[in-house]
Parts: sequence; structure tokens; C-alpha cells
Amino acid sequence: MTSRQMALCGVLSSLAVLFLLLGSVIPAATFCGPILAMAALVPVREECGPRAAGCAWAAVSLLGLLLAADRELALVYLFFGWYPVLRPRIARIPLRAARLAVKTAVCSIAALLLYGLVMQVLGLTAELEGAGKGVLLLLLGLANLTFLLLDRVLGRLALLWRRKLRRRFFR
Repeated sequence: MTSRQMALCGVLSSLAVLFLLLGSVIPAATFCGPILAMAALVPVREECGPRAAGCAWAAVSLLGLLLAADRELALVYLFFGWYPVLRPRIARIPLRAARLAVKTAVCSIAALLLYGLVMQVLGLTAELEGAGKGVLLLLLGLANLTFLLLDRVLGRLALLWRRKLRRRFFR
């Protein structure tokens, strides 16, 4: 890894941590902060590869858990922030229906594990405990829809980085 790539990795990781910290300050940004943090690490994956992006995700997750005031926000990033590293592998699946099934399975499993942990161990979302199964299924469906939109945005950001922004930053 070159010094330029290392610097890019460090600067974008600190930007991702900043997005998590800002998301914990604004009450409605529980999901916006982790999404912006994921977007900040797309150039790391494009320039440095999946191993460096995985290390950046781990570092940002640890710092988010230690520094963010909103524990749910930090846990959302911990459970979903690794997806940009996995995304190129899923994109290689030839059938579109199979790719869609894998993406929804990844989102559903991560969401169920995350909120199972949050509700059982941490007790942070007491308002969900009294909700009916229909409401919880609706929330899971909305989470999958949001995740699929996030997937599309991450793909467009990676394409934008490869086509235009790389030339501006790496001349």
C-alpha cells in the first residue's frame, strides 16, 4: 500500500467517524450517520481493496462504539457498515433475482441480529417490544427497501469514483 493510499484510508476513516459522531448529536440521524459513513469508505474499497476497506470498517466501528453518544447508531454501523466490502462479490452473482434474494437476506439477517441484540441485551428500543408482528414485519420490509436503495447509491458512488473523482484526487 502506498503512502497516498494510506493517507486516503486514514482521512476517509476519520470522515466516517465524524459522520457517526454528528449522527449521534442529531436525534433523527440514527440511520443517516451510518449510511454517510459507509459512503465515505467507498473510495477506500475502490483504491485500496477489500482488505483495507474491512480494516477501515473495523476501526470506524470500534471508534463509533467508543465515542458516539447514540449506541444504536454505532451498532447500526457495526452491523451494516461492512456491506460495501461485500457488495462487489454479490454483484458478481449472474442472476438478478438471486442477487436480490442475497441482498434482502443479508439485510434481514443483519437487522434481526441487530435489533434482537438491542432489544434483549441493551433494552434500547422498549417502544418496539409492544408492537405487533405485523408492525415488525412492516418495519423489516421498510428496512429491506432502504437497504436496496442504499445498495443502488453505493453502486453509483463507486462508479462516480472510478470515472470522475479518481482523476481529480490522483493526478
